[in-house]
Amino acid sequence: MEVIWEILEQIPRQSFQVWLWMMDHLLYINLFLSVLIVFFQRRDPKAVWTWLLALYFVPIFGFLLYLLLCQDFRKNRMFRVKEVEDRLRCSVKTQEEAIWDRTVRLHDMRYLEYENLVLYNLETSGAVLTDDNQVDIFTDGKEKFNDLIGELEQAREYIHIQYYIIKNDQVFRRIIPVLKKKAAEGVEVRILCDGMGGRFMPKRVWRELEASGVKVGEFFPAILGRLQLRVNYRNHRKIVVIDGRIGYVGGFNIGREYISEDPGFGYWRDTHLKLRGSAVYSLQIRFALDWNYAVKENLFKEGRYFGLHDGQSPDRSDVSAPPDRTGRHVAVQIISSGPDASNRQIRNNYLQLFNKAKKHIYIQTPYFVPDDAVLSALKMAAESGVDVRLMIPCKPDHPFVYWASYSYVGDLLAVGARCYTYENGFLHAKVVTADGLVSCCGTANMDIRSFELNFEVNATIFDPETTGRLEQAFLKDLDHCLEITKERYRARSMWIRGKEQCSRLLSPLL
Repeated sequence: MEVIWEILEQIPRQSFQVWLWMMDHLLYINLFLSVLIVFFQRRDPKAVWTWLLALYFVPIFGFLLYLLLCQDFRKNRMFRVKEVEDRLRCSVKTQEEAIWDRTVRLHDMRYLEYENLVLYNLETSGAVLTDDNQVDIFTDGKEKFNDLIGELEQAREYIHIQYYIIKNDQVFRRIIPVLKKKAAEGVEVRILCDGMGGRFMPKRVWRELEASGVKVGEFFPAILGRLQLRVNYRNHRKIVVIDGRIGYVGGFNIGREYISEDPGFGYWRDTHLKLRGSAVYSLQIRFALDWNYAVKENLFKEGRYFGLHDGQSPDRSDVSAPPDRTGRHVAVQIISSGPDASNRQIRNNYLQLFNKAKKHIYIQTPYFVPDDAVLSALKMAAESGVDVRLMIPCKPDHPFVYWASYSYVGDLLAVGARCYTYENGFLHAKVVTADGLVSCCGTANMDIRSFELNFEVNATIFDPETTGRLEQAFLKDLDHCLEITKERYRARSMWIRGKEQCSRLLSPLL
């Protein structure tokens, strides 16, 4: 026993000696760790300099933070599944050839200049264009969840649900009985939640659902209780697919704040899409890939989930003559991006829309932390006479991101863009529209985190009627906005200016 006590007494003394040695050799340790940061992984130079600055001010611990936040998945094909790749390759190839041969084109001649965007999405990510879709738009959480629950109650074959955040409050408690009832009826029910976004969900709730026949999956789960080693690289997607006939994608998560029941946020203004048509199968593919990775259950072995018959592709390539399933002919490509991909799919779609706009660009986003390419494209558009309008929240839910956003607002104001803060609660919508023709809406914010660090999914919509409705919602929101004029921006206090500059300095990490 005395020997054990002697060993325990030695531990603090040895730890102190190690600490003294590290302090004596701090310069060399920092130099070595800096070399690792610079050369170990290929990163954007701005991000590298920011991390080196963090290492300088917080020696050693800054590097530990780097290891925690900056794992790189670009070399890992996390979602590669041979079955879906083989089935999609033929469809993608067929549609590419049809577009080049002009045997397939978007119905409106004004969309000819967007054919290269369609091809880009096809060739880089297999995002097949479908033209037999109907799109409904929800901007209010209560309306969205009422509609969702109504559709869940009509499910006959399967329900696939994926959200970044699922909270154990009144919204989810309305959904749980429906899912249990459907599972009891023989409907296949699957729920996928991000490990960070669902970290406060009691395990007993998941066990209760699993006991009733619902399958539950967690993306990048925590270890040792709630300890998360991946603060970055979260699955930010929100997808629901019901029987292959209905799909939902957009900004709403599951929680009381999303139905405007959280006094801290007030009214929650968001945008969510409900899809009918073949684009639903594209959402289903995205869900299946994520589910496959998280749960190791290969849904691609069941062709019925994707409308497959006799080995056909899940997406129709003949978009020039779509089946009249919905009464609407809305052309949609479901695009996704994430840190496992070599290209920034959603960000590049935004860039294309900005570069092609001739009349106006409307942007709604809770966070505006663009990279150099996006900021330059918007500034060039504004300087070319395009009416560029940006709408952000009036209150922060993440202060550093909010003040970094406010800093970039100043760059747009300087070139003639018009910027607004939404004053009627919290703005969480993620929508870009251009010229009343094309829109891009989904889960991705206008920030570096969504461009590079999170797994996201958007719908790029080539339709004047749907885009027009999204633009009308934007213009209606202006009634609840305060415009940030150049005079108002110049009059901000030194305290705000200081917060802006510090936050902008950290923007590559936000």
